[in-house]
Amino acid sequence: MTPEPESTGLPDPLAALHAPPFFVTPSLTRRMACWLYEGMLLFGVVFIAGYLFGTLSQTKHALHNRIGLQAFLFLVFAIYFTWLWAKGQTLAMKTWRIQVLDLNGLALTQARALYRYLLSWVWLLPPLVFTAPFSLSPVKISLLVVAWVVFWALLSRFQSRGQYWHDVWAGTQLVDVQRPS
Repeated sequence: MTPEPESTGLPDPLAALHAPPFFVTPSLTRRMACWLYEGMLLFGVVFIAGYLFGTLSQTKHALHNRIGLQAFLFLVFAIYFTWLWAKGQTLAMKTWRIQVLDLNGLALTQARALYRYLLSWVWLLPPLVFTAPFSLSPVKISLLVVAWVVFWALLSRFQSRGQYWHDVWAGTQLVDVQRPS
């Protein structure tokens, strides 16, 4: 039986080295504004990637080879987000002073950033999969997607630190980046 160390009542100076750093989670309003801004910036990425795909595949009509274009955009988005999240921020995140880190406060690895990208499809995939068997109009599908996005964003209120659930699952966190003094 090993004796237990005496408690001196003083804090352990090494405990701070092993404790995960504490970061402030940006407000839901800021995170959603960043999300919308990111969507606007992605129009440029989609335009360039679509032009590149159409040129390389010699697609003459936008609806021809649609599955190939969607797969190509999925890959382009994966590269875009994985690369920028591994660096800590996308342009929209820089604008809204938000950074993505792992739970230890370090930059994401490429693998963790890719895992976060795959999990982030929970923002769009559930309503799209749900509506696939039905012949709904694009307006109804859009309304369901918007309702799901609002619902998913509000679910972060039930997470102890206010993080999105796909960040919790990926072992990542969105943190507030203060302006330099």
